[in-house]
Parts: sequence; C-alpha cells; structure tokens
Amino acid sequence: MSIDFKRVMEKAEEYRPQIAAFLRDMVAIPSESCQEEEIIQRIRGEMEHVGFDRVEIDPMGNILGYIGTGKHLIAMDAHVDTVGVGNRENWDHDPYTGFEDGEIISGRGTSDQEGGMASMVYGAKIIKELGLSGDYTLLVTGTVQEEDCDGLCWQYIIEESGIRPEFVVSTEPTSLGIYRGQRGRMEILVAVDGVSSHGSAPERGDNAIFKMAPILMELQELHTRLKDDPFLGKGSLTVSEIFYTSPSRCAVADGCSISVDRRLTRGETWEDALEEIRQLPAVKKAGAGSPCTITTVPHTGDWSIRPSAISPVGSWKRNIQSAEPWWSLLDPCLRKSQ
Repeated sequence: MSIDFKRVMEKAEEYRPQIAAFLRDMVAIPSESCQEEEIIQRIRGEMEHVGFDRVEIDPMGNILGYIGTGKHLIAMDAHVDTVGVGNRENWDHDPYTGFEDGEIISGRGTSDQEGGMASMVYGAKIIKELGLSGDYTLLVTGTVQEEDCDGLCWQYIIEESGIRPEFVVSTEPTSLGIYRGQRGRMEILVAVDGVSSHGSAPERGDNAIFKMAPILMELQELHTRLKDDPFLGKGSLTVSEIFYTSPSRCAVADGCSISVDRRLTRGETWEDALEEIRQLPAVKKAGAGSPCTITTVPHTGDWSIRPSAISPVGSWKRNIQSAEPWWSLLDPCLRKSQ
C-alpha cells in the first residue's frame, strides 16, 4: 500500500479544531477509575459521528470501535480514566476547564491519555476517508480502570471477550517517540506496628509513626542506589501514600503503613526489590520488637494481588498481580535508527 503522508498530514491539520474540541470535551468530564461511564458515552458519540463501522461497549466498560473488516486485527489503545487532581491550588488553570493557546491544551488527562484517544479517533477517520484500508481491521479501544489496576482492562478484552490483536499500539505519551521497552512496576506495602497509649504519656507506648520516619529517609536514599540501564533507564521508587491507625488524636499511633511505587529496570526482579527494603537498617530495627511487614499490595505472603476492581457499568470482578516485569525489544537495526 502506498501512503501519501503529505495528504495524511493535511487531513490532520484540517481536523485540528475538531480534535481539540473533542479532547477538551473529554477533559471537562471527571473520569477517575470506576467513574468512566460518562466519558465512554462521549467517546461513543464521537466514534459514531466520524464514521466508525462498528462501536461497542463491553461489560467491563471498555469502548471498542472498529474500522474495516480485514483478517489482520490491529489495535490502538488509550485508557480514558485519570488520576485525581490533587491540590487544586497547584494548578495554573482549572484541571477540567483546562487551557488552550493554539499549540498546547492542558488539563487533567490531556496527555495521560485522552490526547491519545482524540488522535486515534480522528486517525481512524482519516484512514477511512483516504481509502487506506487493506486486509486488516483497526480496533480503537478506550479502556477503563488502568490507573488503579494496570492490565485489568486488556485482561478482560483478551480472556473474557476473546479478542486477540496481532499488534497493539499504546498511545501513552512519549513525545512522539516509538518506545520499544518499559520498566516494570510494583506496588509495595511497608507496615509497622506500635503500641498505643494516652498522648499525655507517650513513653508508655510505642509510636508506629515515629518508627516509620527513619524508614522513609532510608527509602529516599535507596532510590539513589538503584540500578540504571542505558536503554530502559534507572530503577526508581517513591512513597505515594501513608496511612496510620490510632485510637484518637490524643493517643499514640499503634500502626503506620506506606505505599511504595517501585519501577524495575533491566536486571531487577520483584523479589530483589522486596529484599532491598527488608535489609534497610531502619526496617530491621522496626521489626526487632514488633512485626514490620514488607509485601506487595495487599499482602497475602510475598506475592499478592490488587483489590478487585468493579466495572462502572457491569459487575465483573477480577484480581490481578501487583508486580509487572520490565521488557524491551532490542532490535539492532531499530536501535541504530534512533
């Protein structure tokens, strides 16, 4: 097939206003995980408007739009759920109203990953208008619950719906680079126990929050020592959440736990990542007199599962692993072309 890329780009420029308007419509709809129904319906309307051959919403809530009827199934994916907005005072503009200046559109979800959704929908429209069909079917997916449960959406599409594309393009933001690898990810729980007492006599208790404090500092230092890889980049960790248990605000805390987001690079395993934390001096000290638990989230031994996720439009539930390995495609010819 001969593709006139100049004509493709002309079409993309022609549809710039519609793409921008569609993206801003999506941004304006709050769509945190398990709250995606409204944005899915908005995407369905756009897919039908631009001429998709078939549009479906599966029982989990994922939207699937099809162009063509060829035997080779090629998929393009964007998850449409977002994280929350955090502290609104840190935003230069309203996260849902967003901002546009002719070159940049900002707002919650513009890059991760609703911008990809807008691009795919109009890319499919251009494919159809320019007659770029062949012996393939293009599947454009808007998937749900990715932020809370990486992989759950595609686990459903493959295992429950029986849809197995030959090739998948993810529209995660890469500054328009073609990425052929990715670091792995873990969710790790570190929990320490203490003993409560009245706040007026803290020496009678064992404050779990104080016990966690040096662990936090040593985790910050551990991040600087993690392995690096010239292709995938450096392994990393950050503390993303902190929790506590205490009888009241005038009592010594008897429990403290943190959630650690750990990214694995080449040569790192989930077992190694857990052991690195277990060997921290503050962790050993915290566990000397009372338990200190290091595990994937939530813990049922060292290898565990995330909580069940509930579909916004259905009742399907599934547990998935909370640790994914790194991967890379090291094709020498492709590397030379970078």
